[in-house]
Amino acid sequence: MKKIMRFMAGFLLCGILLILGGFVALTMYYRNHFPVNTWINGVYCTGKTIEQVNEELANATEASSMLYVVDADGISWEIEMDAAGIRPDYTAALKNYLRKRTLFDWLINLQNPITGEIVAGKYSAEEEMLRGCFSALPFVKEEREKPDSVEVCYGEEGFTFQDGNAGRLNEEKAYACLKGCLEKGITTVELGECYEVLPDSAADKMQREIWRQVCEFTDRSGRILYDMGAEKIALTPDITAGFLEVEGDGCPVLDEAGNIVLNEEAVLAWVDQIAAEYNTCGTEREFEATRGDTVTVKYDTYGTKLDVEAEKQYLLEALRDGENRTDTEIHTPVYLRQGYVRGLDDIGDTYIEIDLTTQKMYYYAEGELILETDVVTGDTGRRMGTPQGIDFVYGKERNRTLRGPGYATLVKYWMPVNGGVGIHDAGWRAKFGGEIYKTNGSHGCINTPVDVMSELYDMAEVGTPVIIFY
Repeated sequence: MKKIMRFMAGFLLCGILLILGGFVALTMYYRNHFPVNTWINGVYCTGKTIEQVNEELANATEASSMLYVVDADGISWEIEMDAAGIRPDYTAALKNYLRKRTLFDWLINLQNPITGEIVAGKYSAEEEMLRGCFSALPFVKEEREKPDSVEVCYGEEGFTFQDGNAGRLNEEKAYACLKGCLEKGITTVELGECYEVLPDSAADKMQREIWRQVCEFTDRSGRILYDMGAEKIALTPDITAGFLEVEGDGCPVLDEAGNIVLNEEAVLAWVDQIAAEYNTCGTEREFEATRGDTVTVKYDTYGTKLDVEAEKQYLLEALRDGENRTDTEIHTPVYLRQGYVRGLDDIGDTYIEIDLTTQKMYYYAEGELILETDVVTGDTGRRMGTPQGIDFVYGKERNRTLRGPGYATLVKYWMPVNGGVGIHDAGWRAKFGGEIYKTNGSHGCINTPVDVMSELYDMAEVGTPVIIFY
């Protein structure tokens, strides 16, 4: 009996020792392998080494994962990690994960699975693939195409300055920064510190000096404001750019003293252009008649004409004397003939309209019809028809005796508009309008009822445009 008891005890002791040995063996095994029921980033890790789990985690990373490269303008560019041969390395994070586990976690995990999330501590990449993807980024390609120089250019909007030496991307430095960030596990790479300023050559320094002079010139000349009446013309850079002598490539010409040169012919041509736009004397224009249609009328005694020679002299002197100009100079041009209003529309909205066809006269003030009346104009049957054209009231007189071949007539109100032709009252007439002018018209003047003429005389000023047409 005692032998049996000793045998049983020995057997039990061996079993216990065996179990303890197995427990110790498992404990030692899980020091370098992941415990039972362990899941990391969705990958089953039980019994696997760090190297094995790292490989599986790298393979499980989505191929669409992106590396973001941010340029100096804050624009973010994308590189597909798979295309660049970039693989995440979780080794350091996995080691840290195991280090925090206890020797008995494998027992606890038998009933309670453990899940965890980790991030890659760094990234590795295929050198050739990464370099190719980085070099293909649009802003990197554009950088290679930029000129390494400073240049003053001339275009439709005036002069521009291209500084090819400032803000240049150092591609090698940027690529090294990219690789450095990957080795630190950073997937958004900002390249702001990878931009630099290239040194100026002697030619670059000359271009900078030319640009300084151009800026000073355009700034000073831009303070000249032409007051054309309804319109104002500022000498903007696109205008003043044409006032400088330039070479074939558009760069301003310098004199022997190193100063930019004024192109006098270009200045004179600009004045001629303004005169062509605003001069109306002797030209024709379309006019919206009150009766509803559009007529073409020629400027006769009325119109606008700039003193071109005076304006050319003024502008040349003003441009040369720009250094003394600190404030905006509003310049009203000199006129050889000036209309009642100034501007492209020198008739304006205050005028007298005489419709020879309908025998009507209208007076508009600031666009509003103030007066309308029937009139009798020149007798066409006797070839004394009232001349058509754009004229103006060039005088006003009370109680004037009108004289001509075989007549002397006293009128109360007289407003001449074209030589001996004028607007006046005709108290001797009982009727106006209709077709009276064809057989019993005036000697060319515009006969008007006395009461209407008294109103018009008080309202219309000397200089008021008068548009006469059929």
